[in-house]
Amino acid sequence: MKIFDGHNDILNKITKTPDPLNTKAFLVSDPGHLDFPRALQAGVMGGFFSVYTSDPPSVPSVQDRMVLSEEGYRIKISPALDYEYAHRSALQMIDLLYKIQEDSLGQFKVITNPSELDHCIENNIMAAVLHLEGAEPILPTLENLPFFYEKGMRSLGITWSRPNKFGHGVPFAYPSGPDIGPGLTDAGKELVKSCNDLGVMIDLAHLNEKGFWDVAELSSHPLVSTHTAAFSLVPKTRNLTNEQLKAIADSNGVAGIIFSVNDLDGGRRPKENAPISKIIDHICYVANLIGVDHVAFGSDFDGTKIPAELGGVSGYPKLVSLLKEAGFNKQDMEKICSQNWARVLKNTWKS
Repeated sequence: MKIFDGHNDILNKITKTPDPLNTKAFLVSDPGHLDFPRALQAGVMGGFFSVYTSDPPSVPSVQDRMVLSEEGYRIKISPALDYEYAHRSALQMIDLLYKIQEDSLGQFKVITNPSELDHCIENNIMAAVLHLEGAEPILPTLENLPFFYEKGMRSLGITWSRPNKFGHGVPFAYPSGPDIGPGLTDAGKELVKSCNDLGVMIDLAHLNEKGFWDVAELSSHPLVSTHTAAFSLVPKTRNLTNEQLKAIADSNGVAGIIFSVNDLDGGRRPKENAPISKIIDHICYVANLIGVDHVAFGSDFDGTKIPAELGGVSGYPKLVSLLKEAGFNKQDMEKICSQNWARVLKNTWKS
């Protein structure tokens, strides 16, 4: 069973090390969730490689920003990023991605159109979608949006969980809904229109609810959230309500189910672990609500805490087995594992 994964943060992880262009940390081995050899062994044919800029050192740690309550917790939202800092960080991760492609000797390719996706599938080449998680590296005038497009960006998340010039992200909070703050700014609405014109997929993960509905109204593309979960199972800001999930289905889009223990499993305190079965629970819930054509994997490897039983990318065969045990047939599993992502990309990108 071939796997296409909706989200990973390996680029951010490597660029935060003393050797920010160390391609061996992906191509040879890595102690974290994801590396190339383990991915190949697990059947991973590709995925979205996130260009995500961490908070600068001046921002207090997550622990220092966390407020606990009897019901749960809330992490105070990070401040907006400085443009120059975000731009410099993004270019470094993009350089790393293309160095991985170069050093892979033809086994890994950054794809930018449907024919390249098909070529990679047919020739067992790992396909990478360059995904910008948070639009901070883009100027509000959008004058450098074509530059990032030429660099290969074909997927863009308007926000991470902090505000920027285009919209408003959601804090990490439980219990709490995503209806927090205003919708897209005028610049954000122009960004959606420009991404539609270019054929860039718009990712709704981390965006607040009013921003979600602004995109739904403006965009002619399938609606997508690359790494999320079901709010009805776990009422957390990052998770999608039934109404949002139905809008994704109505647009022929996809919700990628995240592997983050805190999105999968609720509780009064942030979780350190969750059963691997919780991933299947969310996939089953979304499939039953809006159909199997609109749910996929969106791990967030190397960007969050995942179930210990899963371990990392090597755990994908376990998930496939659990999908079968849950009653999904071979055709359904192929859709969840890779075909739904391939369909959305082909329906969004320009040939």
